[in-house]
Amino acid sequence: MTAACPRVAVGAIAFDDHGRVLLVRRGAPPGEGLWSVPGGKVRPGESLVDAVAREVREETGLEVAVRDLACVVERVSRDAAGDIAYHYVILDYRVEVTGGRIAAGSDAADVRWVAPDDLDALPVTEGLAAVVDNARQTR
Repeated sequence: MTAACPRVAVGAIAFDDHGRVLLVRRGAPPGEGLWSVPGGKVRPGESLVDAVAREVREETGLEVAVRDLACVVERVSRDAAGDIAYHYVILDYRVEVTGGRIAAGSDAADVRWVAPDDLDALPVTEGLAAVVDNARQTR
């Protein structure tokens, strides 16, 4: 096991004026090559809200106002030997874009606005469609 306990991570769910959701194509493990909401690990001493804003800025170039908690997701992956490779508890927040210019950065290979109905055509992280659908219906 790579960690003694689960790691806390955050994600950001943003919709534009056309109802499209902001997604990044992950450029590093876990989930390398898959599309997901922007997000990542919370640094020691960092607040959840600050972590959300930092991750969005690093991965997309956009500034956001963090609104409310949309959902909590747990991801556990095992390696070939059956040991835990990673265990994340991810808190996904609704955010509103307030500025910046969209551009892939940090560990994002690409970034774009995607219509929720188009998610099926993309390789996405497990459970992404349900997370987006829930956030869209409750915003």
